[in-house]
This record gives sequence, structure tokens and C-alpha cells, in this order.
Amino acid sequence: MSKVKTSFFCQNCGTQYSKWQGQCNACKEWNTIAEEIIQKQEKVAWKSEPSSAGKAPRPLKITEIDSAQEIRMDTTDSELNRVLGGGIVPGSLTLLGGEPGIGKSTLLLQISLKLPYKTLYVSGEESQKQIKMRAERITPSSENCYILTETKTQNIFKQIEAIQPEIVIIDSIQTLHTDYIESTAGSISQIRETTAELIKFAKETNIPVILIGHITKDGNIAGPKILEHMVDTVLQFEGDRNHVYRILRSLKNRFGSTAELGIYEMLGSGLREVSNPSEILISHKDEEMSGTAIATTMEGMRPLMIEIQSLVSTAVYGTPQRSTTGYNAKRLNMILAVLEKRAGFRLGAKDVFLNVTGGISVDDPAIDLAVVAAILSSNEDIPVTKGFCFAGEVGLSGEIRPVNRVDQRIQEAEKLGFNTIFVSKYNKIALKNTGIKIELVAKIEDVASILFG
Repeated sequence: MSKVKTSFFCQNCGTQYSKWQGQCNACKEWNTIAEEIIQKQEKVAWKSEPSSAGKAPRPLKITEIDSAQEIRMDTTDSELNRVLGGGIVPGSLTLLGGEPGIGKSTLLLQISLKLPYKTLYVSGEESQKQIKMRAERITPSSENCYILTETKTQNIFKQIEAIQPEIVIIDSIQTLHTDYIESTAGSISQIRETTAELIKFAKETNIPVILIGHITKDGNIAGPKILEHMVDTVLQFEGDRNHVYRILRSLKNRFGSTAELGIYEMLGSGLREVSNPSEILISHKDEEMSGTAIATTMEGMRPLMIEIQSLVSTAVYGTPQRSTTGYNAKRLNMILAVLEKRAGFRLGAKDVFLNVTGGISVDDPAIDLAVVAAILSSNEDIPVTKGFCFAGEVGLSGEIRPVNRVDQRIQEAEKLGFNTIFVSKYNKIALKNTGIKIELVAKIEDVASILFG
């Protein structure tokens, strides 16, 4: 009987050790090192194609490589297509992470039911009857979707050979295990080995694989960090479970931009695509209120109109509070210092609270001007005129700096019915004969005089 081989792995970062120790040398976490069985068998997890067996790849000149555009697979979901860069790339491996109950399984089941391709949905967490109950709630039954409840990769590959699907969805990677690693499902060794098997399968068959990944209490995808390096695309599904809106972000994408954003609305019948997110990010009020301003921002190639809310009040305690939600707190402190030094507004002894509505986080410097307008509006207790919006970056000397893609921002503001947009006078605007008034400003004082006289 052969001796069982074991090793020690950090459950946080995946670093391997020959013996147990209290602290991981790589990530500096304590009590995360656990013993795992690593006895491997000399077997092939995925049976390679006969034509490719025994053939070693040869190097090619870069001029000899076929540069024809890869045909992407349409997911029939415009938001997911945008985040992926136009659709699913054949042979790619995509990892979708998110909080428990946020809707990861619902999103991928909904897409697999609508796909025009033969799809194999593999679940290690739910039975086929449970998935059928959810599928009936989401959409009518599909003839192209096959449901498999299995956790062993060898059995999954056997079913793939029998069904010959065009897309494979795994829910979730933490539930899979392979016979070649004798440790529990969800361990560092199992996650790494099963992902490697799926990568080999995807690259050799040109069939895309989508994985669902659990996340830890810190918000990171569970398992070794190398998991995110191995896959082609990492998507993050986020949002507050108490709200109806969900945001799909791309953290890594080898085939597209990582700046794109997809927004969904959670309904009883599944997730609905939000084609015009500006409508949900701007609150509709019957009367004008002070402390709010509308900013134009860009998420990838998509312009968004978002509402900035501010509350400025006299500090009750000795030290004034500075609190932000969805905006960089250090940048808020910088803007308050500029208003104090350059524009003469006395805000040093006042509490300032700032909120970006809709539960999204924005790091676009073009919303600085809207932040200034919201703070001054709350401080003076005078509402910003209805129909005004802002697109400008604030510099340390109080100047309004130009922002990129200003033409797209102006067009979005005009489309949503705004009548005036404040931009830097140094912006080069190519638009002619627009139906919206473009107010060119150079300093914070110019904005304050126009808004509040």
C-alpha cells in the first residue's frame, strides 16, 4: 500500500508548505494553513482530440498567425454582452463571483434558458427539481438547456462527451472535486486542479466555460488567488440584497474593457436588463430640494447621469465629520479645502455628508463639479435650478479642468431632458446646434455666482 502524500496549504492565498506553521509568509495571515492530501495519479482528466494527441505545438512568426476576428457567441443579454466586450469568446473561461443570494445562479440560469446554443448547466448545490422550479418562474422551458447535478469532474466530462454542448456552466467551482486529488471539495488543491482540468477542456474543444465562484467574508473570491489568474474573465455581481438593483462589473477581461458596467433589476420573474440606468439613478421629486446636483459620468463607453446628495450642517462635536458613500473620502476633503482656500466658503467647522444615489461607487473626476454644487447648495440652503447638470474636474487652484468624452456627456444630458450643462471652458466641444445650453466656466467662483447669484 502506497504512502499517502500530504502537504500544507494556506487557505487564504494558496501558498504551499512542507510543514505546519502559525503564520503564512506570503499573505501574513494567521491560522490559515491546513493539511491536504495531494496524492496524484498519472491520468489525463480530459481526453484530448485524436488529431491533437502527440503533436507538440511549433512556434510561429507573429506575421503567420491568423488575426481574423474571433466570432463571439451572443448571450441574448445586452448588459452581459457589453460587460464581456461583445459576447462570449469560444474556448474562454469566465468566473462570476458575488455575495450569497445576490443572484449569480439566477443570472446564469436565465441566460442558459435563453441561449440559442446547446447549453449544459452543471449544479453541485441544487437538485434538478429545484432548478426546474426556478426555471419555470424565470421563463418558459427551453429545448437547448440540459441540467446536470454532479460534482465529480470525471463524470461531468463523460456527460459532455455524450451531450456535446456548445456552452458549459458550472455552479459552483467550490463544489467540484476530482479523483486525482484526495482532499475535500472546496480546498485549495481541489479548486486549482478542477479549474486546470476545465481550462484544458475549454482550450482543446473551443467550448466556453462559465464558473460561479463563492466569495469570502472579505469580499474576495474563495480559493487561491491563482484562480483569478488562470481564467480569462472575472466578473463581479454586486448590490445590496435589500435593493432591487444589481451591478455587474468586469474585474479582468482578456478580450475586452474592464471599465464596462451592466445593471439589472431583480424581479419575481428573474433579472431584468436596465437599458437606461440614468432613470433609476436620478430620483424624481415633486419639489426642489437643496443639496442635490446631477453629474454626468462615464462607465466604459456608457454615459450615466447620477445624483449627488450633500448635507452640510453645523458640527455638534468639536471635530467636524466628513462622511461619504460611493465617493472617495480623501477627494471630498481636497474639494472642501479648495472651497475654503480659493472660494472663501467657511466649511471648516461644519459636518459634510455626501452620497451617490443608487448604491454605486464612482471614481470619475468629472463629478467633482456636481459635488461642489451639491455642497454649496446645502450650505446656502438654495436648491440647484431644475434642469442643470455638471461635468468638470476641480483642480487644487480652484480651476475647472476639462474632462474626456464631453460630447457624449452633453448628448446624454440632452436626451434626458436637461436644459443646461456646466463644463470647463477649456474643453474642446465638437457638437454644433445642440438643444441644450452649454455653460462654460473656468473657476469655482463662476459656478457659485451663476447658481446662487
